[in-house]
Amino acid sequence: MVRAAVQTAPRTIELREFPRPPLGPDDGLLRVEANGICGSDVEMFRGHMGMRGGPTIPGHEPLGIVEEVGEKAAQRWGVQPGDRVALEVIVPCRSCHDCLTGRYQSCRHRRFGHGVTPIDVAPSLWGGFAEHLYLTPGAVLHKVDKDLPAELAVMFNPLGAGVRWAVHLGGAGLGDTVVVLGAGQRGIASVIAAKAAGAGTVVVTGLEADAHKLALARRFGADHTLTVDGPDGVDVVEAVNDLTGGAGADVVLELTPMAHAPVEQALLAAKHGGTVVLAGLKGNAQVPLRTDLVINRALTVRGAYGVDAKGYADAIAIIESRRFPLEELHTHTFGLDDTELALRTAGGEVEGELAVHVSVHPNGS
Repeated sequence: MVRAAVQTAPRTIELREFPRPPLGPDDGLLRVEANGICGSDVEMFRGHMGMRGGPTIPGHEPLGIVEEVGEKAAQRWGVQPGDRVALEVIVPCRSCHDCLTGRYQSCRHRRFGHGVTPIDVAPSLWGGFAEHLYLTPGAVLHKVDKDLPAELAVMFNPLGAGVRWAVHLGGAGLGDTVVVLGAGQRGIASVIAAKAAGAGTVVVTGLEADAHKLALARRFGADHTLTVDGPDGVDVVEAVNDLTGGAGADVVLELTPMAHAPVEQALLAAKHGGTVVLAGLKGNAQVPLRTDLVINRALTVRGAYGVDAKGYADAIAIIESRRFPLEELHTHTFGLDDTELALRTAGGEVEGELAVHVSVHPNGS
């Protein structure tokens, strides 16, 4: 049997056991070492983002050891038992036009996703908050250095987001000014990615409650950090204009969860002809958008849907390079029994705990 943490309703996590799935030549089984907690996990836990079809094992950032793998699957994935791998959220069909032309995130035939597939879909073990995770034939795997501590290796997803959003979608490069609205783990990861790509000036915004995160952002290369609330809160757009001599930023990333005002701030902080990347989920709320700003400022506005294979690969290369002190990002490690506490800690709900990167280690740390 396999133990797993199941979300059955908002703010309700139950520990359950599931049969260890039988395997064939095309699939496998992952022993989960660690699963990082994403802001969307917290929002799903709180009920701001609905579960898709019923009780679910959350966790879409699984890192682990291939424990069993079928002969065909081993050949297809290029792995053997004992290899450490990171899993992508999406499980594409690998056969449709979108998949075959490199747009597998747009696959309309995908049936499964890690951390989002309900437990009534056999064999139930789709999420990373479990001792083992089922490796379905279409899963996308990336090998990771086994010598890295699990707490660092499991940062492949947030760092992959930073790489994709700041560099691949935002186009941040040599000498650019990059503004990051939001100082969470993905905001800090965006600082790392932008600096790795040669950005000249990086500005990060946050709240008074984010003081520890803004300090980390500076530690990882942010040139300016702005506190936007409280009595000394600054106007983001004015501050960016002051820092750029009125030109505005080359790239602006809007990463704030649920907040609406930063969307317009992002459009106003970007330079004429600049790029705005929207990645902060708003719970499907209707956010006012002045389209004239986009038109008259000749802006490129891009929606950031997760991370793709190149983003993961580049992020894993940065982690394996050991160039950045990523251990300073990791603040909390929890066991499977404390999954609910881990989610509340990651969401800033536990008094006295200043969380940045939080992970659950189902088989012990």
